[in-house]
Amino acid sequence: MIGNNRSKDVKSESFGDWIRDSGVRLECSRTLDGFKVQAPAVVRLANGDFRLFYTAVGPARPYPTCQGYILSALSRDGLKFTPEPGIRLAPQIGIVVRSLRVIAPTIAWLENGSWRMYVEARGAFGQPTVICSAISSNMLDWVYEDGIRLQGFDGVGGCRYVAMPDGRGRLYCFANELRPAEGGQLQRFHNIVSAISTDGLQFEIEPGYRLRDIKTGLETAGITAAEVVAPAGVGGLWRMVYSAWQDVAVGTVVPLHPSQDPDAESNGRSVDFAAASIVVDMAGYRSRIFTAFSEDGLKWHRGDCVIDGEGYNGAGVDAVHAEDMSLLEVGNGQYRMYYAACDAYGNWRIASAATAAWPET
Repeated sequence: MIGNNRSKDVKSESFGDWIRDSGVRLECSRTLDGFKVQAPAVVRLANGDFRLFYTAVGPARPYPTCQGYILSALSRDGLKFTPEPGIRLAPQIGIVVRSLRVIAPTIAWLENGSWRMYVEARGAFGQPTVICSAISSNMLDWVYEDGIRLQGFDGVGGCRYVAMPDGRGRLYCFANELRPAEGGQLQRFHNIVSAISTDGLQFEIEPGYRLRDIKTGLETAGITAAEVVAPAGVGGLWRMVYSAWQDVAVGTVVPLHPSQDPDAESNGRSVDFAAASIVVDMAGYRSRIFTAFSEDGLKWHRGDCVIDGEGYNGAGVDAVHAEDMSLLEVGNGQYRMYYAACDAYGNWRIASAATAAWPET
């Protein structure tokens, strides 16, 4: 077993090469998403069209301290998307666990013909992130389901739902942990864990980690999301794309992220959440997209870095950041990956890349 160590001979076992699609799939274009767009989730509709759900925040947010909500856009070809009116799902001031933001959607189809959306939800400062859900019969009007789908560690989020070959469902998500590192100092780790469910509502966290925050190489600041494709049948390989961050250079002074600032409301950083968070994004961090594969969906082998921008002085919509991916099979064994991308000027957009034919297993 290779475990979580990166191997040079696993490229053919993961996704192979990804080729960026030209242009962008979506960018800030209206008062609902004028500040920031991120964390896409794409679904193919019955008529062949595509609906893209995405995280956004803009000047038309429901209330001044709102940090993010879910919007949607439509496309005939999966490349050119037109935003749909209104908000699909927004935080709720009166509900503690989701009073500030709901982000990073992932969509599950239900056998009764309806849809379930899982989202990362954040409440007031000091409240760990959790995963909540909502239900819809038309993918436009969503109603929250009672309770929390998943919680634990020092917060979970960036969830991705996978329908398993045996009929169960699995959520892969990041798990924040504050624990001693080498030398004994407390350090924050961002690992990938998973949880299993038979009904889509009650999830049980599975033992261990799917991917560990290794704090080395290009992955020194943790993993933000992992999107998984389950094999079609027994014995097939599971495949993953995941996003990991690289830390700032030693000695860099990074502003406190507004979500971690206990005085954010009094100093105005809560109202200007998007601007303040982008300043942190651009403080010297990088994020990239990697691949992994597994024989059972639990023990994963790291593969290659497949989306790596040119950096702070480089060109391209993903020069600095590429993360929070969503995969969709587009035909003939080919997949398209939609992902959050940030250029060297701090502009966040949704970009995409496609792979050649799915590797033989």
